[in-house]
Amino acid sequence: MNYDSKRLQQKSSLRFHHTTTIIFINSQLLKVNNGWFMTKIIFLGTAGNTAVVSKQLRGSGGIVIQVEDLQFHLDPGPGALVKAREYGINPHHTTAILVSHNHINHCNDLNVLIDAMTHGGIERRGLILGSKSVLQPQQDSHPVISKYHQQLVERIIPLEKNHKVGIELIEINAIPTEHHDSTAVGFKIFCPKLTISYTGDTGVTDELLESLTGSDLLILNVPYPSKKEVSGNLTTDDAIKIVSHVRPKLAILTHFGSEMLKADPLMEAREVQRITGVQTIAAQDGLVISPSGFGHPKSPIHGY
Repeated sequence: MNYDSKRLQQKSSLRFHHTTTIIFINSQLLKVNNGWFMTKIIFLGTAGNTAVVSKQLRGSGGIVIQVEDLQFHLDPGPGALVKAREYGINPHHTTAILVSHNHINHCNDLNVLIDAMTHGGIERRGLILGSKSVLQPQQDSHPVISKYHQQLVERIIPLEKNHKVGIELIEINAIPTEHHDSTAVGFKIFCPKLTISYTGDTGVTDELLESLTGSDLLILNVPYPSKKEVSGNLTTDDAIKIVSHVRPKLAILTHFGSEMLKADPLMEAREVQRITGVQTIAAQDGLVISPSGFGHPKSPIHGY
């Protein structure tokens, strides 16, 4: 599949591929910015459970991933639009919104962001990728996206595990999770020369570990510290198991619950790094990561 330079500049005519195979990109096109495509990850919030979100001890706006002129917003919880403005993100530039499941701290601002992305429907644009619970009626719940907002976007794609969608130079794989929302998914995002994985909310399973293999940058939702017995969510001990198996270049802990905040996410991240030998950090609201720093003396994390 070939893309010329003019194609990269076109934002108004988005090409995407609803696929079950990996999309191959012309490698010559990747020789920009000293061998790297410009990639940036911005954390608009790091809140986990209801107590942290409702008190706004941490923001809950989700995560934005920018790859050249493509912009993806993951799990836009309460305050996503406000935090986007605070951290200099223009929601109208969003290419696709990705929602892992229908819990309020992951999807609350979906309709608001669609409104901003489309200028209230003036421009019919953008893609919505999400679990079936977010986009389709379920036996015990209504879809999060309203009927009105469904009409404003270019396409809506409900995802199941192992579902693959290609958007321009990016492929997004829905990875399996084990969570209270049985339709929940995580995301593995294949960028040029870089693979970013986001676990979403999940417990540890062999299928999850296999799906995360090959990730360069691993974002883990870890609401609980070590020595906790929980189901459907990760603890620090679970994070250690995952990071030890995947061996990413960088692991990032986020989505902190109240118990995790009391334990101090920074100390928990240091423990993950001590045991695994993999660089591990605890995200903070407003954290910006430039993965183009991988393989270079400069740190990929601003301020580190």
